[in-house]
Amino acid sequence: MHEMALCEGIIGIVEEEARKRSFAKVNVVCLEIGALSHVAPEAMKFCFETVAARTIARGARLEIIETPGTAWCMACSSSVEIKQRYEPCPSCGGYQLQVTGGEEMRVRELEVD
Repeated sequence: MHEMALCEGIIGIVEEEARKRSFAKVNVVCLEIGALSHVAPEAMKFCFETVAARTIARGARLEIIETPGTAWCMACSSSVEIKQRYEPCPSCGGYQLQVTGGEEMRVRELEVD
């Protein structure tokens, strides 16, 4: 389950920010996860609770904002929303799609004390 390693990285980011900005407690961690990122939001919630248990983020709520996958279709010159890679363009049915969004996973904001 790679979500456990991802959560460990998130806690590392949170702890680094705590050192830089001198806060003592994290109440909310808001993540942005793209539809094409290969990250399972429910697994992230489970893993986050486990990884955060003995850190500054103990008891913090994990909020997840899921963003759609987007692509540029070279055949019809349209920006389109896609649910997964290698599916056809929903506008023209072509397969010449260049992914433009939805691959990200990032800490969007922290609510701290």
